[in-house]
Amino acid sequence: MAGHRIPHFQNDVGADMIEIGVTEFMCCGATPPYDHPHVYLDMGDEREIVCGYCSTLYRYDSALKPDETRPAGCRLVEAAA
Repeated sequence: MAGHRIPHFQNDVGADMIEIGVTEFMCCGATPPYDHPHVYLDMGDEREIVCGYCSTLYRYDSALKPDETRPAGCRLVEAAA
């Protein structure tokens, strides 16, 4: 996976479910400093997975781009150093 950037998603809006355009990602719960440990999640052959820390249900939607979420704004964008 060299050169592959894993997207990070957060749930500041408190959504029960977030649809995403990738099957491998990191969940961080909420925007820092209110985040939980950033955990790697891999859906494998499934189309959805639940984060064990924040209980957010993530569902894969192939119509979404890798940086898109539904509801919008759930991708964590890291500030430039």
